[in-house]
Amino acid sequence: MMPLRKRLGRGLIVLLCIIFVIHWIAADWMIRSVAEKQMANRLEDDGHSLLETLTATADDQVGFDSYHISSVYNRRLSGHYYLVKVDAQAYPSPSLLDFPLQAEPIGPEQSKIYHINGPEQRPLLVLGLGAVKFGHRINISIAEDLSAVDHDITAMRLTYFGLTLLILVSAIVLLNWDVKRSLRPLALVGGELEQVSSGRRQRIGLDVPEEIEPLVKEINRLLELVVRRLQQSRTAIGNLAHALKPPMALLYRIAEEPVFDDYPELRRQLHTQTENIHRCIERELKRARIAGDQQLTIAFNPRQELIALKKTLRAIYAEKALDIQITAPDGQIHFDREDMMEMLGNLLDNACKWAKHRIDVEMDFSDVLDIRVADDGPGCSEAELQTLTQRGLRLDESIQGHGLGLAIVSDIVNSYKGNLQIGRSKPLGGFLATVSLPLSR
Repeated sequence: MMPLRKRLGRGLIVLLCIIFVIHWIAADWMIRSVAEKQMANRLEDDGHSLLETLTATADDQVGFDSYHISSVYNRRLSGHYYLVKVDAQAYPSPSLLDFPLQAEPIGPEQSKIYHINGPEQRPLLVLGLGAVKFGHRINISIAEDLSAVDHDITAMRLTYFGLTLLILVSAIVLLNWDVKRSLRPLALVGGELEQVSSGRRQRIGLDVPEEIEPLVKEINRLLELVVRRLQQSRTAIGNLAHALKPPMALLYRIAEEPVFDDYPELRRQLHTQTENIHRCIERELKRARIAGDQQLTIAFNPRQELIALKKTLRAIYAEKALDIQITAPDGQIHFDREDMMEMLGNLLDNACKWAKHRIDVEMDFSDVLDIRVADDGPGCSEAELQTLTQRGLRLDESIQGHGLGLAIVSDIVNSYKGNLQIGRSKPLGGFLATVSLPLSR
């Protein structure tokens, strides 16, 4: 879909262009109308002057004396012409030479402005006056060449068009700037949403225009709801897992009842299914234990968290006296803390379970966050590693020990579109798990 800024800008530019074109046409029409109006006023004065020159003669005819008319009507093709008709008798101006002026007949006490072509096909503005004088019907047509006026109007039109175009371009530039400025809060909200998505902040600021403030409030409410639901879900899973442990213990005891002595296959199936359920419960308990009642945060300090996790695991596996070496940056990394703690907890728990003495944990980041957890345990064979990397296989069911938490780790890595590799550690000789997570998401 077209960006909102582009859509607004295009729509307003089209409207501006339409308005300016209409304005330019209207202004051009008004300029020409004013010019012709002034010209018509002059023609009317000359027409009445001509009418005043008509006199009655002794034989009851009308006489016409052009002596008092402006000399411009006597100059050849001067652009100023008249044609006086008394009944059928016509008196053209000397300036017309022999050109037949196609004047329109006008009724008595009427006047009319119209355009015709004059000598040399020049456009003429003509004022026709009708009158009855001395009992004779009089038609006076006064014409003036519009070429000079058209030339002036064309020059004025081009000047005004350039000025209008300059104003239009300036208006478009200012309009684009204003649209961009007006939509800047939306861009800021989008940037803050991206920060929320990448974990660099938890909510959007409310320093926005009042038109989009309800939208921002609703987004913040949904963000808080998601965080609360996530925490409730994790707590519920932990509670459910804990609640299932007593019934599981009861099932174990039932399976050992003597009544099953005659049904060994039934006992075996009961053991197998009970063990599967137990492993699922342990898995969810591990998730809940790692998540616990921790507050949902959007960033974590790898070194501080790993040191705290190291203390916890050393307490859990106190009988093994493990040497856990941690190399990690001491700073905030913008990943969900619970996801990171769950992933690291599973990797280190597996390592503690199988390590003999030594566990190395390394973490660094540049374009991606790299996590390497290695131990000096027995590791996995090549065949087992191939099996572990098969897509869609539940890792905790394919490999005992190391596989229990790797399913959780794999789920988290996939959710971040990262990469999980497992193999053998060359320095320590045991299991090596390598996780790469992109920093830009």
